[in-house]
Amino acid sequence: MSAKYFNDDHTEHILEANFGTRAVHAGQHPDPVTGAVIPPLSLSTTFKQHGAGEHNGFDYSRSGNPNRKAFETAVAALEGGKHGLAFSSGSATTATIVSSLPAGSHIVSVNDVYGGTYRYFTKVASVLGVEVTFVDLKDAANISTVIRPNTKLVWIETPTNPTLRLVDIKAVAEIAHKHNAKLVVDNTFMSPFFQNPLQLGADIVVHSVTKYINGHSDVVMGVAVTSDEEIFTKLAFLQNSIGAVPSAFDCFLANRGLKTLHLRMRQHAASAQAIAEALEASPRVENVIYPGLPSHPQHELAKRQQKGFGGMISFRIKGDLATANAFLRHVKLFTLAESLGGVESLCELPATMTHGSVSAEDRAALGITENLIRLSVGIEDTEDLVKDVLAALEASVKL
Repeated sequence: MSAKYFNDDHTEHILEANFGTRAVHAGQHPDPVTGAVIPPLSLSTTFKQHGAGEHNGFDYSRSGNPNRKAFETAVAALEGGKHGLAFSSGSATTATIVSSLPAGSHIVSVNDVYGGTYRYFTKVASVLGVEVTFVDLKDAANISTVIRPNTKLVWIETPTNPTLRLVDIKAVAEIAHKHNAKLVVDNTFMSPFFQNPLQLGADIVVHSVTKYINGHSDVVMGVAVTSDEEIFTKLAFLQNSIGAVPSAFDCFLANRGLKTLHLRMRQHAASAQAIAEALEASPRVENVIYPGLPSHPQHELAKRQQKGFGGMISFRIKGDLATANAFLRHVKLFTLAESLGGVESLCELPATMTHGSVSAEDRAALGITENLIRLSVGIEDTEDLVKDVLAALEASVKL
């Protein structure tokens, strides 16, 4: 893709460029006072005005901050959207989007949704007068069976967490729009490097910035990206009114992490592919779930709507809860911890950790069994990670 640049007036560097170039330059301009190549951290809560209501685009930090604006601009550029809006967490992003709906609205959500989103939909949104119906979206047409006249939003993740099921974004978008509903896609697992839902018909893309976008496990943040002016105006108003905004320092760190996203995602995916293949070949593993494996039932869909397969793997170890816990104790390079997408490799047991808030009945229906282990593959050397996983399997499962 050829690059087109605006003139160097410090308002915008890049109109169109390849991903890595956008990651490094979008939203970043040398400081006009000092010439600093890396924009400085702006901790000020208020900004000087030239006259009443006359300022340089910032008046109060809840309403806007130079570091937040730079980050929002960069993420929007990577997702191919016009507008980015940063929030204090992924959950705050979800809550703000739901707050944009009128009371009495109905949401259709993929049933295999992140535990925190499930908790918000079932415990908070319902109190606010918004009802949510969960549906299996292996077949996009299933939406039509639950959609209502008051359905305002369709919410999906793809791949889903933690069973890595895929949803056909383009097909879902067409059905949602036919019924005058907007489509939100949680793109956290893929990141903008491997998947761009707006290009497939989504109206809003959301990320837990805490994960791959920041990539260093030291920031909690969320972001929404859209090209719809009406949606942007409404969410920007709520962003300011509700005030669930990230700190300037968190935005500074997240923007720094974003600049290496393309490099990190390549390594995450390369190691994940190698580990998934090693797991699938092991007699100590019941089954492996990774979109990059031909054995994944939606492998062809993954190749069609993604540019890569990501760094997340789920697998069922041969055995029970005790066997799974033994594996988690024996790995050396994979740290037992929640979250994902950092430079370090993590492992966890969804049934008792990230998805503990999901009812036992729903976990069973979704296949979140007690022997299901989720791996977030970091950027360590691939060979070391494969050896670590295989050694832990050998120590945990006796043949």
